[in-house]
Amino acid sequence: MADSIQLKEIEAKSILNRSGISDFTLNCYLGCQHGCRYCYARFMLRFSPHQEEWGNFVDVKINAPSLLERQAKRAPKGRVFVSSVCDPYQPLESRYGLTRSCLEILLRYGYPITILTKSALAARDLDLMEKGAELELGVTVTTADEKLRPLIEPGASPTADRLSLLEEAKARGIKIYAFLGPFLPGLSDTTENLSFLVRKLAQIGADYLYADVLNPRPQVWSSLKGLLGERFPELVESTRQVLYHGRRRVLHQQAIRSRILEAARRYGYQGEIHFCF
Repeated sequence: MADSIQLKEIEAKSILNRSGISDFTLNCYLGCQHGCRYCYARFMLRFSPHQEEWGNFVDVKINAPSLLERQAKRAPKGRVFVSSVCDPYQPLESRYGLTRSCLEILLRYGYPITILTKSALAARDLDLMEKGAELELGVTVTTADEKLRPLIEPGASPTADRLSLLEEAKARGIKIYAFLGPFLPGLSDTTENLSFLVRKLAQIGADYLYADVLNPRPQVWSSLKGLLGERFPELVESTRQVLYHGRRRVLHQQAIRSRILEAARRYGYQGEIHFCF
C-alpha cells in the first residue's frame, strides 16, 4: 500500500452493473488501498484518467447509496457480487460506510449477495449479513506466510484475521467460502502452504472453495516482475515461464489442483471445490 493515497470523491452514473462474474457487480470505490501486486483489476486504468499506479489512488463514489436506491427499485433481482474491481472493505470503508449502506439497500430489496474481501473490517457488518437469507461471505487467501504476505498484499488484513472473520461469520449462521489464490510459483504454491490453508478452511467449515492460479492479465506481470526482481530474482524467469509458456503453465495448474485435492482428502474437507482454470 502506498504511503500516500490520492483520494478523490466522485459521483458515479451507475452503481449496479451487469457482469459476467455474477448477475450484477457493485463497486463503491474505484481503486484499492490493498495494493496487491497480482491484482487483475489493474486493467481498470484503461478506463480512468489517473496517472498514478494501481494501489496509489482511490475514487470514492459518494453517491453510491442514493444511486443504488434508485436502481434497485427497477432492476431485476439477480445476484450481486460485492465487489469485482475493488475491495469493498478496504480501509476507507471505515470512514465512508458506503458498502454497509449499499448492503442495507440490497437486503431491503431482497437481492442475493456474494461478498469477497481481504479485510477483517467486514466483521463490522456481520450484523447485517446474518439477516440475508441468500447472502454469502468469502475471503481471498493466498499465503500463510506473514513475511511474504505483506510483500504481495501490503494493505490487506493478515491471513489469520481473514480466517477468523470466516469463523465468526460461520458461528452466526452465514454461508461462507474462500477464494484460494492466485498462487505465486515458488512462493505460495507449495504443498505446505496449500495444505495449511485447506486444513484451516476445513476446520472452520467453509461451505465451498474457489481456487485459481496466477493469470497474465494486463499489467500484472510488470507489477510482479518488479517485486520478484527486487526480492526474489531467482524466480523471475521461472515465473515468466509459468505465465507464458503453454506446457509449463499446464503443469503448474495440474500441480496446484493435485495439491489442493490431496489436502482436501487428507483433512476431510467435504465442501465443493471449484477450479477457475
